[in-house]
Amino acid sequence: MAKKNDANKGIQNVEETLTKTEQFLEDNYKSLLYGLGVVVVLIGLIWLVKFMGQRKNKEAQAQMWAAEQFFGMDSMKLALDGSGNDLGFLDIIDSYGGTKAGKLAYFYAGVCYLHLGDYQNAIDHLKKYNLNDELVAPEAVALIGDAYVELGQYDEGVKNYLKAADMADNSFHTPVYLMKAGEICEIQENFTKALDIYNRVKDNYPESTEGRSIEKYIERVKLSTK
Repeated sequence: MAKKNDANKGIQNVEETLTKTEQFLEDNYKSLLYGLGVVVVLIGLIWLVKFMGQRKNKEAQAQMWAAEQFFGMDSMKLALDGSGNDLGFLDIIDSYGGTKAGKLAYFYAGVCYLHLGDYQNAIDHLKKYNLNDELVAPEAVALIGDAYVELGQYDEGVKNYLKAADMADNSFHTPVYLMKAGEICEIQENFTKALDIYNRVKDNYPESTEGRSIEKYIERVKLSTK
């Protein structure tokens, strides 16, 4: 009899729970439906933004083709400003700056300005390149270093060369950036820092082109400190 009563109580509890759930759904039907609708709309908006972004990026890539051709021919002015019939990198930035291609246009524009001797504009545009490409990103920072050196701001140049070296972290690009930093330190007569940088090349990248000839730089710096 006890087992039967327990079973009846269990069924009664389940029924009460179902009734409460039904009542909750009935009382909150509109709120739940609204919440579900909001979620559906948000998912739709996210998908639409992603789709439109991809579409605009493809459009930017197509529009940038001519500027890249001018860039490859060292026609930096045309690459930067366009030909009248074709867009330049500055036009791409204005129209598609938020796309991946538009962000790459900042890098191209910075290089163009650097070649044209407009070093501050080169710095400004290269700093706006923010894609995490393992090759282009360190090169952008190193080029910022070049521009600062051209402006006579050697400390900023060295700082950016060393930053680029850390970002690259490979035996091909890192020694190049380190050597630039070391040579500027020598110009500044900061021979202790130059020696530290050259020793970094010697210790970490001995098989690189720079590493194979690093001893003469080390000896030169040592002679300068005597």
